[in-house]
Parts: sequence; structure tokens; C-alpha cells
Amino acid sequence: MEVSTKQVLSLIQPTGDIHLGNYLGAVKNWVDIQDRYSCVLGVANLHAMTMPYNAKKLEEATWKMIYQLLALGVSADNLFIQSLVPEHMELCWILSTTCSYGDLTRMTQFKDKSDQLLENNGKDEFISSALFFYPVLQAADILIYNADLVPVGKDQEQHLELSRNIAQRFNYQFGVEYFKLPQPLFTETPKIQSLANPLKKMSKSLGEKHFINIFGDEKRIRKQINSAVTDTGENTSGEMSPGVSNLFQILWSTNGIDSHQQLMAAYQNGGLSYKDLKEEVANNLMVFLESSRERYKEINSEKRRYRDMVKASTDVIRKKAQSTLKDVRAITGILNVKY
Repeated sequence: MEVSTKQVLSLIQPTGDIHLGNYLGAVKNWVDIQDRYSCVLGVANLHAMTMPYNAKKLEEATWKMIYQLLALGVSADNLFIQSLVPEHMELCWILSTTCSYGDLTRMTQFKDKSDQLLENNGKDEFISSALFFYPVLQAADILIYNADLVPVGKDQEQHLELSRNIAQRFNYQFGVEYFKLPQPLFTETPKIQSLANPLKKMSKSLGEKHFINIFGDEKRIRKQINSAVTDTGENTSGEMSPGVSNLFQILWSTNGIDSHQQLMAAYQNGGLSYKDLKEEVANNLMVFLESSRERYKEINSEKRRYRDMVKASTDVIRKKAQSTLKDVRAITGILNVKY
């Protein structure tokens, strides 16, 4: 397969174990595209600081995320840790001079996340200014590697558009055509819902019963699937209920295509047993995840080796960021440094 010269940038926050929704919606896509593009894929531990966090747990979560990404098939050569490339933070400050306050006030995720904090912890909850400002750091993450493409879902288009606006303003303000305008890379990503509430997207923020930790205990995973909400008794339209549809989506997305077709035929004929559907989803999922789960055990037995690999790849990736900063410093009139 011919590899495109286009640069792809994507980051994931280390907010705990990778769950099934994370994997099917983002990480699996990383694995698929890394053979087709030049990829820079990172763990965004600086972004994780925008919400309340524990310092020791953040460090542990950062490395755990690295191990899990490697287990799922992401190449170590493409991986880096954001905080080990401090040029991101420097470019963030420089780019902030080309981003207006009004641009940031229109970012919907700030309102969504601050509302979530207030809802969970009360009106006196501390809301960090970093939560308001982090779209500029996100723009720096993208532009520091002059990314051509950024894998996004529809809910993330607004932040990518801000990155494009910042790049345009920078180029205009300094009379250069330096930064590319990053384009969205839309891919087919299945929308996996919570098993406990199929009207909501699978998410760790909803609580443990709402997501499947793909590296977790097998008995717990099977119990979660067996306890999944199917029909609530409120659906009178004759359409498939969200809970049943979600189970079929999981089955299809984890390569259970033959089982999906057979069980769908049973559903359409009015003879589907939800017990059989759940059992097939659980069995298929464990087969689908088996090699990654085994790989994760191997990586955990050699943590130091894999840490050294990712530190080395981060050093290589950092050289790209340093090259960009050298250019940006010259363009903006900031005294340069020797690397």
C-alpha cells in the first residue's frame, strides 16, 4: 500500500482506561490510518489538566494510556507524550496573540464541561481558566506539525475550524504563507452508546456501569453486557429500541457480521431472544479483544522497555516541533534559541 505524504495529527487524553467507545470511535481509526499516512499520534496529558485531577494519577494514567495504545496496535514510532514536547506550550502562547476572546467564548465544549462540573459538584466548583483557553493549545498541537489532516467527529469540527482561523490570522498578520490550513479527516466511526442508558454516548464521566473497559475483568464485561438495557417498554413506534440497536452496533463493529445477520433476521421475524443477542455480543467481543488483551499483559511485564521506546519516538517527533518553533520565532521577531 502506498503511503501518503500528508501529515496526520491526533491526540487522546489519558483520562483512564480505554473503553469500547474510545477504541471503536478513535483508536481503531489510528491503527487503520497509520499505514496510509505519515502520522503523529499523542497522549495529551496537558489537556487532561483542564479538569480537576490528581498529579500522581495523571502520570500513571499517561503511561497506562501509552501501554494500551501499543497493545491495540498503534506503532511506537508514531507515538509521543505531549508534555515531553514543551514547544507545544510555547507555540500556544504565540498563537494566543492571533486568537480573539470572542473566538473562545463561542467554543461550546467550554460551556458543556463547565456545566458538567457545576452539575456534579455544585455552584461553588472551581472552573479553571485553562478549560476556557485549551482550544488554543489544541491549535498549537495541530499547527506545530503542520498537519494536513486531523481525524475528527462532527462534534469536534468547531475546534478544528478555530485552528484554521488561527493559522489564517497568523499568516495574514505576519505576511507569510507559513501554516497550512488543516482539513478534517472524516472516517466511519460507529457511535457506541452506554449499556446502562443507551440514549447517552458511552462515557467514563457517566460512571462505571456506563462503559466497557476493554482491558478489564472478563466476568465484569460479560455481566455488563448481560445487564444491558434493551426494551424499556416505552417504545410504541415499532422501531428497534436504542438498547437493542446499540447491541447490534457493537456486534457489527467487532467483526461479528455473520452473527449480526442471523440475529437481525430473527429480530425481523419476531423471534429474537435478547438473551441470545447479549450472549453473542459478549462472546464475539472477547474474541475480538483477545489478542490486544494478551498484548497488554506482555507490555505490562516489560514496562521499562516500552517507556524507553516511546521516549525515543517522542525525541524524534520533538525535532519536528523544534523546527517549526525556530521558523515561528524568526517570523514573529522573537530571539531564537539553539537546540
